[in-house]
Amino acid sequence: MENYSKARTVEQPSVCPFPDLHSDTPEVRVKDGSKIRNLLRYALSRMEEGGTTIVFTATGKAVSRAITCAEIVKRRLKGLHQLTRLLYSTVVEVWEPLEPAAGLDSLTVSRNLPAIWILLSRTASNVSPQGRQRGRGSLKSLKMS
Repeated sequence: MENYSKARTVEQPSVCPFPDLHSDTPEVRVKDGSKIRNLLRYALSRMEEGGTTIVFTATGKAVSRAITCAEIVKRRLKGLHQLTRLLYSTVVEVWEPLEPAAGLDSLTVSRNLPAIWILLSRTASNVSPQGRQRGRGSLKSLKMS
């Protein structure tokens, strides 16, 4: 690969895995360089304005950052329900030869990166029963047996 340079990277957009989601639901796209405090500021302001659902999406190295954000939002806003979907996102990289006269062809590399979609909702009706995490209130409301 020392004879090639990366010309461009194209990420194929992934389809939302939540079919019943409203089009006006805020989506927080977490990137590898995103600051967690900025993501939280946006997500919490949208939920405190009266929003009932929010979606965190991330691919590749940013998956752990999206999980961290969702857990912090769940801790600050008690009683949220969570639905998580894991899938793969396709990234196509095009590599061009450094010296076109050397007779090298351009290369196209397709990679599958892990992706996550986390839906947080105030109501359980927005979250299907499969893969759902029930919202928890304070420790006082939990039954000890």
